[in-house]
Amino acid sequence: MAKRKRLSPDPMMGGVAATQEGKPAFPMSMPAHRPRPPIAGVAGDSASAAAAEELADALRRAREDGRMVMELPLEAVQLDYLMRDRITADPEEMRTLTESLRLRGQQTPVEVADLGGGRFGLISGWRRLNALKGLAAETGDARFGTVLALVRRPGEASEAYLAMVEENEIRVGLSYYERARIAGRTVGQGVYPDAGTALRELFRSASRAKRSKIRSFLTVVDALDGTLHFPEALGERLGLALAKALEADPSLAGRIAEALKAATPDNAESEQATISAVMQGPKQGRAVVAPTRERIAEGVDLATGSDGTLTLRGKRVDAELRAALITWLKQRDRTAR
Repeated sequence: MAKRKRLSPDPMMGGVAATQEGKPAFPMSMPAHRPRPPIAGVAGDSASAAAAEELADALRRAREDGRMVMELPLEAVQLDYLMRDRITADPEEMRTLTESLRLRGQQTPVEVADLGGGRFGLISGWRRLNALKGLAAETGDARFGTVLALVRRPGEASEAYLAMVEENEIRVGLSYYERARIAGRTVGQGVYPDAGTALRELFRSASRAKRSKIRSFLTVVDALDGTLHFPEALGERLGLALAKALEADPSLAGRIAEALKAATPDNAESEQATISAVMQGPKQGRAVVAPTRERIAEGVDLATGSDGTLTLRGKRVDAELRAALITWLKQRDRTAR
Protein backbone atom coordinates (compact mmCIF):
# COMPACT_ATOMS: atom_id res chain seq x y z
CA MET A 1 0.00 0.00 0.00
CA ALA A 2 1.38 3.39 -1.00
CA LYS A 3 2.43 5.69 1.80
CA ARG A 4 0.63 8.96 2.20
CA LYS A 5 2.42 12.25 1.90
CA ARG A 6 1.93 14.83 4.64
CA LEU A 7 2.04 18.58 4.20
CA SER A 8 4.41 20.70 6.31
CA PRO A 9 5.37 24.40 6.16
CA ASP A 10 7.91 25.25 3.52
CA PRO A 11 10.43 27.63 5.13
CA MET A 12 11.51 28.97 1.74
CA MET A 13 8.23 29.29 -0.11
CA GLY A 14 6.04 30.51 2.75
CA GLY A 15 3.60 27.64 2.05
CA VAL A 16 3.75 23.86 2.43
CA ALA A 17 5.89 21.12 0.97
CA ALA A 18 5.30 17.39 0.66
CA THR A 19 7.16 15.10 3.03
CA GLN A 20 7.52 11.39 3.07
CA GLU A 21 7.71 9.44 6.30
CA GLY A 22 8.02 12.65 8.29
CA LYS A 23 11.10 13.79 6.43
CA PRO A 24 11.10 17.35 5.12
CA ALA A 25 11.24 17.81 1.39
CA PHE A 26 14.00 20.45 1.81
CA PRO A 27 16.77 20.87 4.38
CA MET A 28 15.70 23.00 7.39
CA SER A 29 19.07 24.72 7.89
CA MET A 30 19.36 27.84 5.70
CA PRO A 31 22.10 30.43 5.29
CA ALA A 32 21.83 33.36 7.78
CA HIS A 33 21.82 35.84 4.89
CA ARG A 34 22.52 36.02 1.26
CA PRO A 35 25.72 37.85 0.33
CA ARG A 36 25.16 41.19 -1.42
CA PRO A 37 26.43 41.52 -4.91
CA PRO A 38 29.69 43.56 -5.00
CA ILE A 39 28.07 46.44 -6.85
CA ALA A 40 25.45 46.85 -4.06
CA GLY A 41 28.17 47.19 -1.41
CA VAL A 42 29.99 49.84 -3.39
CA ALA A 43 26.80 51.81 -3.91
CA GLY A 44 25.89 51.65 -0.20
CA ASP A 45 29.33 52.77 0.94
CA SER A 46 29.27 55.66 -1.54
CA ALA A 47 25.85 56.79 -0.31
CA SER A 48 27.00 56.72 3.35
CA ALA A 49 30.14 58.68 2.54
CA ALA A 50 28.15 61.24 0.57
CA ALA A 51 25.67 61.67 3.45
CA ALA A 52 28.48 62.12 5.97
CA GLU A 53 30.20 64.66 3.73
CA GLU A 54 26.94 66.55 3.23
CA LEU A 55 26.33 66.66 7.00
CA ALA A 56 29.87 67.89 7.68
CA ASP A 57 29.48 70.56 5.01
CA ALA A 58 26.14 71.68 6.47
CA LEU A 59 27.68 71.97 9.95
CA ARG A 60 30.62 73.92 8.55
CA ARG A 61 28.32 76.36 6.74
CA ALA A 62 26.14 76.75 9.86
CA ARG A 63 29.17 77.65 11.93
CA GLU A 64 30.56 80.06 9.35
CA ASP A 65 27.16 81.73 8.92
CA GLY A 66 26.72 82.14 12.67
CA ARG A 67 23.81 79.71 12.92
CA MET A 68 25.48 77.18 15.24
CA VAL A 69 25.40 77.68 19.00
CA MET A 70 28.73 76.81 20.60
CA GLU A 71 29.71 76.45 24.25
CA LEU A 72 32.80 78.56 24.97
CA PRO A 73 34.85 79.02 28.15
CA LEU A 74 34.23 82.45 29.69
CA GLU A 75 37.93 83.26 29.67
CA ALA A 76 38.07 82.71 25.90
CA VAL A 77 35.74 85.67 25.23
CA GLN A 78 37.30 89.15 25.05
CA LEU A 79 34.97 91.78 26.53
CA ASP A 80 36.71 94.83 25.06
CA TYR A 81 36.72 93.64 21.45
CA LEU A 82 34.35 96.52 20.64
CA MET A 83 33.74 99.80 22.44
CA ARG A 84 30.41 99.23 24.16
CA ASP A 85 27.40 101.36 23.25
CA ARG A 86 25.74 100.86 26.63
CA ILE A 87 27.40 103.16 29.19
CA THR A 88 25.99 101.62 32.35
CA ALA A 89 23.98 98.60 33.41
CA ASP A 90 20.97 99.17 35.64
CA PRO A 91 21.67 97.36 38.95
CA GLU A 92 18.09 96.10 39.27
CA GLU A 93 18.11 94.76 35.71
CA MET A 94 21.43 93.01 36.37
CA ARG A 95 20.03 91.41 39.55
CA THR A 96 16.99 90.17 37.64
CA LEU A 97 19.15 88.77 34.84
CA THR A 98 21.53 87.09 37.29
CA GLU A 99 18.70 85.38 39.14
CA SER A 100 17.19 84.20 35.84
CA LEU A 101 20.52 82.68 34.82
CA ARG A 102 20.89 81.09 38.25
CA LEU A 103 17.46 79.43 38.08
CA ARG A 104 16.99 78.67 34.38
CA GLY A 105 20.43 78.86 32.87
CA GLN A 106 21.33 80.81 29.75
CA GLN A 107 18.38 80.94 27.35
CA THR A 108 19.73 83.30 24.68
CA PRO A 109 23.23 82.98 23.21
CA VAL A 110 25.63 85.91 23.00
CA GLU A 111 27.32 86.87 19.72
CA VAL A 112 31.07 86.66 19.26
CA ALA A 113 33.61 87.07 16.48
CA ASP A 114 36.23 84.37 15.92
CA LEU A 115 39.62 86.00 16.53
CA GLY A 116 41.57 82.80 15.88
CA GLY A 117 43.68 80.76 18.25
CA GLY A 118 40.70 79.83 20.39
CA ARG A 119 39.96 83.49 21.19
CA PHE A 120 36.65 85.25 20.56
CA GLY A 121 35.60 88.91 20.69
CA LEU A 122 32.25 89.84 22.22
CA ILE A 123 29.86 91.56 19.81
CA SER A 124 26.63 91.50 21.82
CA GLY A 125 25.53 90.05 25.15
CA TRP A 126 27.72 92.10 27.50
CA ARG A 127 25.25 91.91 30.39
CA ARG A 128 24.72 88.14 30.03
CA LEU A 129 28.45 87.48 29.96
CA ASN A 130 29.12 89.65 33.01
CA ALA A 131 26.25 88.02 34.91
CA LEU A 132 27.71 84.58 34.16
CA LYS A 133 31.15 85.74 35.32
CA GLY A 134 29.61 86.95 38.57
CA LEU A 135 27.78 83.65 39.13
CA ALA A 136 30.93 81.65 38.35
CA ALA A 137 32.91 83.66 40.89
CA GLU A 138 30.13 83.44 43.49
CA THR A 139 29.24 79.75 43.23
CA GLY A 140 32.20 78.03 41.60
CA ASP A 141 29.62 76.00 39.69
CA ALA A 142 31.03 74.61 36.43
CA ARG A 143 27.77 75.28 34.59
CA PHE A 144 28.44 79.02 34.89
CA GLY A 145 31.98 78.68 33.57
CA THR A 146 30.92 78.60 29.92
CA VAL A 147 28.74 80.75 27.69
CA LEU A 148 26.51 79.75 24.79
CA ALA A 149 27.49 81.79 21.76
CA LEU A 150 26.77 82.27 18.08
CA VAL A 151 30.09 82.67 16.29
CA ARG A 152 29.76 85.43 13.70
CA ARG A 153 32.27 86.23 10.99
CA PRO A 154 31.85 89.97 10.34
CA GLY A 155 33.68 91.02 7.20
CA GLU A 156 34.91 94.20 8.87
CA ALA A 157 34.60 96.19 12.08
CA SER A 158 31.61 98.17 10.81
CA GLU A 159 29.54 94.98 10.59
CA ALA A 160 30.46 94.02 14.15
CA TYR A 161 29.45 97.46 15.47
CA LEU A 162 26.20 97.34 13.50
CA ALA A 163 25.36 93.93 15.01
CA MET A 164 26.02 95.24 18.53
CA VAL A 165 23.90 98.37 18.07
CA GLU A 166 20.99 96.51 16.45
CA GLU A 167 20.92 93.89 19.22
CA ASN A 168 20.84 96.50 21.99
CA GLU A 169 18.27 98.68 20.21
CA ILE A 170 15.95 95.67 19.97
CA ARG A 171 16.50 94.30 23.47
CA VAL A 172 16.89 97.32 25.75
CA GLY A 173 16.93 100.48 23.65
CA LEU A 174 19.68 103.08 23.70
CA SER A 175 19.51 106.67 24.91
CA TYR A 176 20.27 109.49 22.48
CA TYR A 177 23.53 110.11 24.31
CA GLU A 178 24.60 106.46 23.96
CA ARG A 179 23.71 106.44 20.27
CA ALA A 180 25.72 109.59 19.64
CA ARG A 181 28.63 108.35 21.72
CA ILE A 182 29.07 105.08 19.83
CA ALA A 183 28.73 106.91 16.49
CA GLY A 184 31.44 109.36 17.50
CA ARG A 185 33.73 106.60 18.78
CA THR A 186 33.50 104.58 15.59
CA VAL A 187 34.51 107.67 13.59
CA GLY A 188 37.40 108.25 15.98
CA GLN A 189 38.57 104.65 15.50
CA GLY A 190 38.43 104.98 11.73
CA VAL A 191 35.58 102.50 11.33
CA TYR A 192 33.60 105.15 9.44
CA PRO A 193 35.01 108.20 7.64
CA ASP A 194 32.62 110.76 9.17
CA ALA A 195 29.67 111.19 11.49
CA GLY A 196 27.11 111.24 8.69
CA THR A 197 28.24 107.84 7.41
CA ALA A 198 28.34 106.41 10.93
CA LEU A 199 24.78 107.56 11.64
CA ARG A 200 23.45 106.20 8.34
CA GLU A 201 25.14 102.82 8.77
CA LEU A 202 24.60 102.23 12.49
CA PHE A 203 20.99 103.49 12.55
CA ARG A 204 19.71 102.40 9.16
CA SER A 205 16.16 101.78 10.33
CA ALA A 206 15.89 105.15 12.11
CA SER A 207 14.06 108.04 10.48
CA ARG A 208 15.97 111.05 9.16
CA ALA A 209 14.56 113.15 12.02
CA LYS A 210 15.83 110.68 14.60
CA ARG A 211 19.30 110.59 13.04
CA SER A 212 19.32 114.39 13.09
CA LYS A 213 18.65 114.36 16.85
CA ILE A 214 21.46 111.85 17.39
CA ARG A 215 23.78 114.15 15.41
CA SER A 216 22.81 117.03 17.74
CA PHE A 217 23.73 114.91 20.75
CA LEU A 218 27.19 114.45 19.20
CA THR A 219 27.84 118.07 20.23
CA VAL A 220 27.02 117.18 23.85
CA VAL A 221 29.21 114.07 23.73
CA ASP A 222 32.16 115.97 22.28
CA ALA A 223 31.88 118.72 24.91
CA LEU A 224 30.90 116.83 28.07
CA ASP A 225 31.79 113.15 27.74
CA GLY A 226 33.64 112.22 30.93
CA THR A 227 32.18 115.24 32.75
CA LEU A 228 28.59 114.04 33.13
CA HIS A 229 27.95 111.44 35.82
CA PHE A 230 24.60 110.27 34.43
CA PRO A 231 24.84 110.95 30.67
CA GLU A 232 22.56 108.10 29.62
CA ALA A 233 19.71 109.72 31.61
CA LEU A 234 19.93 112.99 29.67
CA GLY A 235 16.52 113.35 28.07
CA GLU A 236 15.77 114.36 24.50
CA ARG A 237 14.40 117.82 25.29
CA LEU A 238 17.20 118.94 27.63
CA GLY A 239 19.84 117.29 25.45
CA LEU A 240 18.76 119.10 22.29
CA ALA A 241 18.57 122.42 24.15
CA LEU A 242 22.02 121.80 25.61
CA ALA A 243 23.45 120.96 22.18
CA LYS A 244 22.08 124.22 20.77
CA ALA A 245 23.47 126.20 23.72
CA LEU A 246 26.91 124.60 23.38
CA GLU A 247 27.04 125.44 19.68
CA ALA A 248 26.17 129.08 20.46
CA ASP A 249 28.56 129.34 23.42
CA PRO A 250 31.51 126.89 23.49
CA SER A 251 32.56 128.23 26.92
CA LEU A 252 29.35 126.79 28.39
CA ALA A 253 30.98 123.34 28.68
CA GLY A 254 33.58 124.70 31.09
CA ARG A 255 30.98 126.42 33.27
CA ILE A 256 28.90 123.25 33.44
CA ALA A 257 31.97 121.23 34.42
CA GLU A 258 32.77 123.67 37.25
CA ALA A 259 29.18 123.67 38.51
CA LEU A 260 28.98 119.87 38.50
CA LYS A 261 32.30 119.62 40.33
CA ALA A 262 31.00 121.95 43.03
CA ALA A 263 27.58 120.31 43.32
CA THR A 264 28.79 116.66 43.10
CA PRO A 265 25.29 115.40 42.17
CA ASP A 266 24.55 111.83 43.18
CA ASN A 267 21.58 111.27 40.89
CA ALA A 268 20.46 112.19 37.39
CA GLU A 269 17.77 114.64 38.53
CA SER A 270 20.24 116.71 40.54
CA GLU A 271 22.77 116.71 37.71
CA GLN A 272 20.20 117.88 35.19
CA ALA A 273 18.97 120.61 37.57
CA THR A 274 22.55 121.89 37.80
CA ILE A 275 22.93 121.85 34.00
CA SER A 276 19.65 123.71 33.54
CA ALA A 277 20.67 126.35 36.09
CA VAL A 278 23.96 126.99 34.31
CA MET A 279 22.22 127.17 30.93
CA GLN A 280 19.79 129.79 32.25
CA GLY A 281 22.68 131.95 33.41
CA PRO A 282 22.78 134.41 36.32
CA LYS A 283 19.51 136.12 37.22
CA GLN A 284 19.28 139.75 38.33
CA GLY A 285 23.05 140.01 38.53
CA ARG A 286 23.41 137.08 40.90
CA ALA A 287 25.86 134.27 40.20
CA VAL A 288 24.53 130.82 39.52
CA VAL A 289 24.53 128.81 42.73
CA ALA A 290 24.69 125.04 42.59
CA PRO A 291 21.97 123.17 44.52
CA THR A 292 22.70 122.73 48.22
CA ARG A 293 22.06 119.46 49.99
CA GLU A 294 21.28 118.65 53.61
CA ARG A 295 20.13 115.63 55.61
CA ILE A 296 16.74 116.54 57.08
CA ALA A 297 15.87 113.10 58.47
CA GLU A 298 17.30 109.61 58.52
CA GLY A 299 17.20 108.39 54.93
CA VAL A 300 15.89 111.72 53.56
CA ASP A 301 18.05 114.40 51.92
CA LEU A 302 16.83 117.78 50.67
CA ALA A 303 18.45 119.53 47.67
CA THR A 304 17.62 123.23 47.25
CA GLY A 305 18.21 124.74 43.81
CA SER A 306 19.12 128.36 43.09
CA ASP A 307 15.65 128.84 41.60
CA GLY A 308 13.94 127.60 44.76
CA THR A 309 13.47 124.05 43.52
CA LEU A 310 13.26 121.48 46.33
CA THR A 311 14.23 117.87 45.69
CA LEU A 312 13.83 115.04 48.21
CA ARG A 313 15.82 111.85 47.84
CA GLY A 314 17.04 108.95 49.91
CA LYS A 315 16.06 105.45 51.06
CA ARG A 316 12.92 106.67 52.84
CA VAL A 317 11.69 108.77 49.92
CA ASP A 318 8.93 106.45 48.76
CA ALA A 319 5.22 106.34 48.02
CA GLU A 320 4.35 106.43 51.73
CA LEU A 321 6.37 109.60 52.31
CA ARG A 322 4.87 111.18 49.20
CA ALA A 323 1.33 110.49 50.43
CA ALA A 324 2.12 111.86 53.88
CA LEU A 325 3.67 115.00 52.38
CA ILE A 326 0.64 115.61 50.14
CA THR A 327 -1.72 115.17 53.11
CA TRP A 328 0.33 117.61 55.22
CA LEU A 329 0.41 120.24 52.45
CA LYS A 330 -3.37 120.01 51.94
CA GLN A 331 -4.00 120.37 55.69
CA ARG A 332 -1.63 123.33 55.85
CA ASP A 333 -3.40 124.95 52.91
CA ARG A 334 -6.81 124.54 54.56
CA THR A 335 -5.48 126.02 57.83
CA ALA A 336 -4.05 129.01 55.97
CA ARG A 337 -7.45 129.75 54.49
